[in-house]
Amino acid sequence: MRSKDTNSLMMGPDERGMFGAFGGRFVSETLMPLLLELDAEFQVARDDRGFWDSLDELGCNYVGRPSPLYFAERLSEHLGGAKVYFKRDELNHTGAHKINNVLGQIQLARRMGKSRIIAETGAGQHGVATATACARFGLQCVVFMGCHDVERQGPNVLRMKLLGATINEVTSGRGTLKDAMNEALRDWVTHVRDTFYCIGTVAGPHPYPYMVREFQSVIGKEARQQFLDREGRLPDSLVACIGGGSNALGLFHPFLDDSDVRIIGVEAGGKGVDHEMRHCASLNGGRPGVLHGNRTYLLQDEDGQILDGHSISAGLDYPGIGPEHAWLHDTGRAEYVAVTDDEAVEAFQLCCRLEGIIPALEPSHALAHVMKMAPSLPHDHLICMNLCGRGDKDIDAISDHPLIRRNTVL
Repeated sequence: MRSKDTNSLMMGPDERGMFGAFGGRFVSETLMPLLLELDAEFQVARDDRGFWDSLDELGCNYVGRPSPLYFAERLSEHLGGAKVYFKRDELNHTGAHKINNVLGQIQLARRMGKSRIIAETGAGQHGVATATACARFGLQCVVFMGCHDVERQGPNVLRMKLLGATINEVTSGRGTLKDAMNEALRDWVTHVRDTFYCIGTVAGPHPYPYMVREFQSVIGKEARQQFLDREGRLPDSLVACIGGGSNALGLFHPFLDDSDVRIIGVEAGGKGVDHEMRHCASLNGGRPGVLHGNRTYLLQDEDGQILDGHSISAGLDYPGIGPEHAWLHDTGRAEYVAVTDDEAVEAFQLCCRLEGIIPALEPSHALAHVMKMAPSLPHDHLICMNLCGRGDKDIDAISDHPLIRRNTVL
């Protein structure tokens, strides 16, 4: 729920959907009525206790919330220094944080009488979550996925098909998440009567960035209480990976007014931010512009044309970032760093070997930064990292990576 304190960093966006200079609705006239209808329905649902009670029931009995707060004892001992905790949203039904947001949006779709659900997906986790919820409630599901991502995320493609979804393979551009989102928006315009667009991250035109953040904030609300119960105080640092940034905002948002809690978002550094367009670090290597209906930081050339980035992780392979992250970056409330492909793969392996947990490549980026910061911190420093996805989807994609082949008998 929105904070009532106008001085709170948890306030926002404003009535135009702006977080400072970022966000908004930069869309065609055709889309505007759909967005206004959705915004109005969400405002009603937001103040409806029954709506949230229904989501809480689904979260508990269908998703498996609350997700555990796990002390990574062997990893902490190996790194030396800070105590590292994982917020284990990879244990959710469907294997990632995406289901939190999808169930909220599907409940809105049902309130609005929509029977056809469309979604975009990169790594496939949002597509799987959407297909799952549609199967649960008997709704038609169409998922747009770039051809490049279809190729590298085969297990999730099969899962979506098993759940009854139709996969529309997108061949335009590089065939990644940006291109899938373009096609989903085009579809929405042509099927306005019966279709609901379920966006998977805190990007897109208002009210999506705000709405998705509200649904994902369950992560941080749980973590906050779990730390108070477990350690008797709040964590000192929060760390999460960022593509569009929904898992990160889900963890960060309930702590924004706690000035003593350090907040760190980890972007996909690819081959290195110094390698032109061989990364997806929008805040570390981009500048403000407009994409998919909102103003935010983007990878773009001097003429404002959106550039294709690169990441070993399909879920982080997006040339922009959610507008609230752009605002948190410019206000200085949150820090944003970049981690390379190789650093993420190294962290992936370490988590497997030391904790018996196979993480997705997305949170492996966050873990790589934890590996850098933890050794220099005192032993009573508490780090909370969002382990937002499990890695079975990535095993085939990285099996030929040199670091994996060098250290693993395959």
